[in-house]
This record gives sequence, C-alpha cells and structure tokens, in this order.
Amino acid sequence: MAGVERRQLDRNGGEVARATSIVRYAPGSCFERHDHGGGEELLVLEGIFSDEQGHYPAGCYLRNPAGSSHAPFSVGGCIIFVKLHQMHPADQQPLVIDTEKKTWLPGLVGGLEVMPLHAFGSENVALVRWAPGTIFQPHSHPAGEEILVIEGIFQDEYGTYPAGSWLRNPPGSVHRPWSEAGCTIWVKTGHLPATLK
Repeated sequence: MAGVERRQLDRNGGEVARATSIVRYAPGSCFERHDHGGGEELLVLEGIFSDEQGHYPAGCYLRNPAGSSHAPFSVGGCIIFVKLHQMHPADQQPLVIDTEKKTWLPGLVGGLEVMPLHAFGSENVALVRWAPGTIFQPHSHPAGEEILVIEGIFQDEYGTYPAGSWLRNPPGSVHRPWSEAGCTIWVKTGHLPATLK
C-alpha cells in the first residue's frame, strides 16, 4: 500500500508467508483490511500505530491471534517490528501491553531486569534490560532464540549488536551474552522451528 514500506528480516513463503519484518508507515498512510490466518505479533518501535480497536504508541506490544482481522493506519507515522504466521493455532489470546506502564522484574543475574510479555506452550516473549557491564552465564536454546536490540549494544562471543540489530539463534545453539554499555532487547525463545503446545 502507498506509504507503507517493509524491510524483510526473514521470510518463508510467498506474499502470504511466515515472515519477520520492520514496517514503516508514512504519516497518514493506511493498510487495507486483512485477515491474519497465522496470527500477527508486533512491537511498536516509533510513533503511533493504530487500527479500529485503538491507538498504540511506541513501546506497545500486540498479539492478534489466527483468524483475527483489522485495518491498520498511522496518523503521524510509525515504525513497527512485526511477525506474521508464527502463532500456534490454539494460542487465541488477543493482547495489548503498553510496556512503558508495565513493571520490570529482577532477572536471573544482577544487572538484569525482565518484563514478561507472553507465554504459550514452549514459547516465551519478554523485554530484557541489561545494566552496563552485565554478564550472563553460557546457556543453550533447545528450541531457538530470537532477539531484537531496541536500545544500547548487546554482545556475545560471536559479535557486537547495536540498536536495530536482529538475531536468530537456531535450536541447540549456545552463547554467553553480555553488555558493556547496557541495552534493552526483545527476546523470544522456544518457538523454533515452531511453538509446541
């Protein structure tokens, strides 16, 4: 649609596909009403994303389950991180969380704070905030891990990932993450190759 651009991060299929993208809405742009056959998950990164159900400013996390539909738009423009056709069909809980108003919880090590966003079956989604100098122990991801760096710089033994970086670690992968400067990341685990009920 005019004024709606996407940067593909991952895609498996044609136009209707299992896909992960960054989508940018120009001010005043809209997208035609459409169904989410495999569900839609999104995080508003900048601006205000809207549909007929409401207005969602930066920091809002939304889940529209399989079978839902909407007609999104943005009056002032926005950027969203969006995942399509990646929900378990039994995961039917619509969700809207304003992460700017939700409480952070202590993480597993000092310097980490966690904000749980969603859990279903083997899948877990959260925001994780790393204080500068935080180091996490080496660990594995039996069913994979996906990370979007929202702020700061995230690191592990394989690289340095500034804000805007997207990582996917396959099932069975192992790493030892840290952050010298501090960072905030969106993290999903337990969903590769598919969420198990």
